[in-house]
Amino acid sequence: AVRRFARRLGLPVVHTFMGKGILPDSDPLSLHTLGLQARDYVATVVEQADVVIAVGYDFVEYAPWYWNPNRDKRIVHVDVLPAEVDAHYIVEVGVLGDLALCLEQIGEGLSPFDQAWAQRARHTVVGGFEAELAVAPTFPIRPQHVIRELRAALSDDDIVVCDVGAHKLWMARMYPCEVPTTCIISNGFASMGIGLPGAIAAKLLYPPRQVVTVTGDGGFLMNAQELESAVRLALPIVALVWRDNGYGVIRWKQMLRFQRVSSVDFGNPDLVAFAKSFGAEGFRVAAADELGPILKEALVCGRPAVIDCPVDYAENQRLSERLKALA
Repeated sequence: AVRRFARRLGLPVVHTFMGKGILPDSDPLSLHTLGLQARDYVATVVEQADVVIAVGYDFVEYAPWYWNPNRDKRIVHVDVLPAEVDAHYIVEVGVLGDLALCLEQIGEGLSPFDQAWAQRARHTVVGGFEAELAVAPTFPIRPQHVIRELRAALSDDDIVVCDVGAHKLWMARMYPCEVPTTCIISNGFASMGIGLPGAIAAKLLYPPRQVVTVTGDGGFLMNAQELESAVRLALPIVALVWRDNGYGVIRWKQMLRFQRVSSVDFGNPDLVAFAKSFGAEGFRVAAADELGPILKEALVCGRPAVIDCPVDYAENQRLSERLKALA
């Protein structure tokens, strides 16, 4: 319904973390993901909007004061529930009911819009991501390069389940998603540890599809015992563990707020040996150019697999500095 509505009227679309795939990222009207708690590329174009049609919007994902700080946007609230009360979410028009039916009826009363602004906005967002990917690969691997290799290894219908951590922020903003419910992200009041059991559930529901959980080492260890379930159920899922030997997103937030860190580092077991002790496969990435081939091998090995992938989370701070410089 959102796709038909947007394409009929020529309206650009942004989505929250849990809305990935509602419009293909390759669509000319897609402005990708809004939700990083910083002024990201997409935030700079949302700032220019005078009217926002919020469809199924939940404050828990991204508070309205992030995207409407001046309280100057005219808001159309479309949902099955009335809008929450908030000083930065003052609804001019509220439409309650079945979302598809509501959007169809709203669209019948509107004429197509000039897409020139949408084209400029998409150029801003896509250009920012392309500039990040243009940086030469290094080891440990930068988050954006891990995402590029993962996307290349999977088809559009394959499923990625994100655990909670710094990797979730990178996946939400940069993982290209073409099909709904193929990038599943726990967001809002989200707790760590969903990745592995979530991947097990996805594989049980969709046996023909490849399923990968993208998880940090912290989130992985919070539910790593579920490897036993995956082995016992003979589910060939892949756990891609972004290892930084710490709680990366907490370190990132502490640095942004306090310019120092406290109690975020921890040790890890040998993740390859750990996986094999359960009867799963284990792989370790030792160079940037190894990740792609290892992903492909893990996806066809026919058993649950764990990939130990060292990541360069210094890129978190570098991203924050780049975004501060946005005009």
